[in-house]
Amino acid sequence: MTQERPRTTLGEPEEAALWRRLKDSGSAEARERLFSAYLPYARQIAVRHYRQRSGGEIEFQDLRQLACTGLLEAIDRFDPDRGVPFRGYAARRISGSILNGIAKLSEVREQISFRNRIRAERMRSLSAGAAEPASAAEAMQALADLAVGLALGFMLDGSGLVVGEDEVDRRPTAYESLAWKDLLRRVHAELEALPHRERLIIRGHYLEGMDFQQLSALLGVSKGRISQLHRGALDTIRVQLGKTNDFILQR
Repeated sequence: MTQERPRTTLGEPEEAALWRRLKDSGSAEARERLFSAYLPYARQIAVRHYRQRSGGEIEFQDLRQLACTGLLEAIDRFDPDRGVPFRGYAARRISGSILNGIAKLSEVREQISFRNRIRAERMRSLSAGAAEPASAAEAMQALADLAVGLALGFMLDGSGLVVGEDEVDRRPTAYESLAWKDLLRRVHAELEALPHRERLIIRGHYLEGMDFQQLSALLGVSKGRISQLHRGALDTIRVQLGKTNDFILQR
C-alpha cells in the first residue's frame, strides 16, 4: 500500500496568493506560511531517505535539517508562473539537498561537527549579552540561568533525561516517569503559548533541527536577532514554569 502524501493546510486560492505576495514583495510572512505548510512533506522525504539507509551512519535529525534546507531553497527559487506544481519541484530540491548533505556527512567526524554547530549556536545564544558578574553570587546565578536554558533545550529536543554513570542500570519509578511526562507536557504547552515568531524559532531549532542561519533566511532577520529571540523565548518558558514552583526551573 502506498503511503498517502501529507497535504498542506492551504487551499489553492490561498496558496496562490501567498506565492504572489512572496514573488512580488518578498513577504517574510508568506515565506513562513509556505514553509510551515510544506514542512510535513519535507519531513516525509527525510524519513524515506533515512529508511533507505540501513547502515545507521547518518542520524535522522541530520537528514531532517537537510530537508529543511532543501525546502527553503525550493521556496525561494520556485516560479509559480511556469505552471509547474510546487510539490514535485520541491521534492527534487529536498532530495538533492539530502543526497548532497549525506555525501558531506559520510565521515563520522563531519557528522559530529554538523550537530555540534547547532549546539554551539545554542550555547552562544544563551550566554550572549550577559553582563560581567560583579560578585561570586552573580556568577553563580548566571551559571544557573545558563544551565536552566540548556535543560529546557534538552527537553525540547528529546535529550533531557540524562542518567549519571553510577545510575546507568537504574529505571525510573512510575511516579518519576509520570512527573517527567507532565513536565514535558507543560514545557510544550508553554512553547505553544509563545508569540508566533518565537514559537517558530523554538519549534524550528529544537523540533526540526534547523540552525540559526536557516531560521535567519526563513524569517528575514539577522542571525544575531534569531539568537536574541531564541534566548528570550526560553527565558519566557522558564519564568512561566517557575510560577508553578515546580522542578529545578525555579530561580
